[in-house]
Amino acid sequence: MNESNTAIAPADDLPLTIEDVRAAAERISGAVVRTPMMHSITLSEICGAEIWLKFENLQFTAAYKERGALNALLQLTDEQRAKGVIAASAGNHSQGLSYHGRRLGVPVTIVMPRTTPTVKVMQTESVGGKVVQEGETFDEAYAHARKLEQELGLTFVHPFDDPKVAAGQGTVALEMLEDRPDLDCLVVPIGGGGLISGMATVAKATDPNIEVVGVQAALFPSMYAKINGHEMECGGDTLAEGIAVKAPGEFTSQVIAKRVDEILLVDEGTLERAVSLLLQIEKTVVEGAGAAGLAAVLSHPERFAGRKIGLVLCGGNIDTRLLANVLLRDLARSGRLARLRITLQDRPGALFKVMREFDAHNVNIIEIYHQRIFTTLPAKGLITDIECEARDGEQISELIACLRAKGYSVSPVELN
Repeated sequence: MNESNTAIAPADDLPLTIEDVRAAAERISGAVVRTPMMHSITLSEICGAEIWLKFENLQFTAAYKERGALNALLQLTDEQRAKGVIAASAGNHSQGLSYHGRRLGVPVTIVMPRTTPTVKVMQTESVGGKVVQEGETFDEAYAHARKLEQELGLTFVHPFDDPKVAAGQGTVALEMLEDRPDLDCLVVPIGGGGLISGMATVAKATDPNIEVVGVQAALFPSMYAKINGHEMECGGDTLAEGIAVKAPGEFTSQVIAKRVDEILLVDEGTLERAVSLLLQIEKTVVEGAGAAGLAAVLSHPERFAGRKIGLVLCGGNIDTRLLANVLLRDLARSGRLARLRITLQDRPGALFKVMREFDAHNVNIIEIYHQRIFTTLPAKGLITDIECEARDGEQISELIACLRAKGYSVSPVELN
């Protein structure tokens, strides 16, 4: 972005001001968790910057979305409260809206695509939402929600493209700057833009010199493309599904254009590493979107060197099987897990001789897979894949070198 984008918009230029955020903070006080912000000594050493973490994954529904949803609910008229609200969401917005709707006695209907995993439907229903599944895509679910809005006289609560929702999300920055007024940079995930719109509004009104940096998954660079005037494809299986938004908000994009200094893109490997580091170092579970801020700092160490950075761990709703895969893949990338493909002769004792080398190098064997049929080897040959674990990559490299020195054909099976 150019320098003009860093200027603070006049109070009457955009429908979102720090006064709106402060009013939201008063409204929702006591009904959402004032989450802790803590300095991470180890992550600071890794990143070469002073890292402060805002633990929004400790909200009741494990995401910051409660703030904006509650702020919108509290501004409904009596008639709107009686009829209820509706939203299209398969993520954290649905749970935040449902939880606080039930608590306030406001009926909440959530439209989700039919392809939504059952666990997300159950989570939303468990906190009070009525789930309607319609369409194969989010766009089809969104269209159906808008149709029901008109037919049933419900009030639509947008997950991000609404000043009331963005004002609620901005309370995250109010708390961060109350706790650490000396922060000079906020790094914030961007999906539709509600969170960063609210946070940037607070930051720039508090101190124009605070840098606000947005982060998107490289597979879903929708806001990055919109702000920078590019045409870029959006799609793919990203770990950061919470910010996998193809169509960013119109209102939020206006705020971002004026109050956000830069948007960075992060790849999937760095997102995985960030999720793993937060679990290993901070002992906290975050979803892919929640780790995007840390992923950006890891990806651009020179840009953030020496800064006092506030990162928002915006959500902790990640499938446990997916989390397990992320952790195991991280172990593989670090060299602590490996799969070695070894060509052997199909004769008694051949595998035993190889296993003795693993034992000699103190490398533990986890699984062994034989392949005799689907190979290009002669009929008496076989391929053996051995999954193993070691203390580090160097130990695996020493084992490979020893096996090759003894005439074995060995190749590590690499991760994508």
